[in-house]
Amino acid sequence: MLAPNVNQNDKIVLFDGVCKLCSSWARFLIKYDKKQKFKLATVQSEEGKELLDRYGLPSNNYETMVYIDGLNMYTQSEAFLKVMRLLPFPWPVLSIGLLIPGFLRNWLYDRVALNRYALFGKYDTCLLPDADHETRFLCGK
Repeated sequence: MLAPNVNQNDKIVLFDGVCKLCSSWARFLIKYDKKQKFKLATVQSEEGKELLDRYGLPSNNYETMVYIDGLNMYTQSEAFLKVMRLLPFPWPVLSIGLLIPGFLRNWLYDRVALNRYALFGKYDTCLLPDADHETRFLCGK
């Protein structure tokens, strides 16, 4: 079953809106996703919280990026690599990382994710999209 406000063909990336690294990731997607394949949502938004709840993920202790592709949900390194695969060249080359066993990829992913605030910093409030980027964010319909 699909989450509210999500269509079967939607490709959604959930990210931590107060994390400087995660917000940079969202800006990277806006810049390189020229065909606008992805919708974005912060985990702090109502839509983000609904999606986390729908897929049984905690919303009070967020430690991974989530990629939702229709009925499929991916987390950690698999989410990152599947998103990279759908961006224009040269970014899909990074998806070769899917050949590395998941437990190794996720161990490295977790080292960064669990220390992201200490390594990259944290905003006091969730960043809002620029006016010209609002269509890129998942919002109530």
